[in-house]
Amino acid sequence: ASPLHIHLVDINEAMLRVGAKRTTEKRDAIHFVAASAEALPMADRSVDFVAIAFGIRNVTHRADALCEAYRVLRPGGRFVCLEFSHLPYRFLQKFYDAYSFGVIPRLGAAMTGERDPYQYLVESIRKFPRAERFAAEIKAAGFARVDFERLTGGIAAVHGGWRV
Repeated sequence: ASPLHIHLVDINEAMLRVGAKRTTEKRDAIHFVAASAEALPMADRSVDFVAIAFGIRNVTHRADALCEAYRVLRPGGRFVCLEFSHLPYRFLQKFYDAYSFGVIPRLGAAMTGERDPYQYLVESIRKFPRAERFAAEIKAAGFARVDFERLTGGIAAVHGGWRV
């Protein structure tokens, strides 16, 4: 078996430093890399698995990031993305939006003293495409057998695709 190599990529070097401080296991196998998801510093067809959690909605050029994930994956490689989503029923979405915009920023401000990051969070979630549309974006990047599963009633979704 090949040795394990994990590349943790983030555009924010401060976040990488936090991750490095918290890492306790497999430390010698983990490489912290400051880079954009839109320009991954890995060779074509060089990795087996690409995952992103709660970050793709913050990428400026999502299509470029998806194409980069496809580029670096070996044939048979898997792409998985966990991201906030939209509820599948409009009437429930209205209640969730009222909660999100009315409660989350105020709660964040009460807990941290800062409202703006929590306001951005709920706004960025609403701007992110619905699960079906994001799945179409993944397919457009070249992935096969694209699927998604809604979690927590649709508040989040896990998307996946394969490089074949």
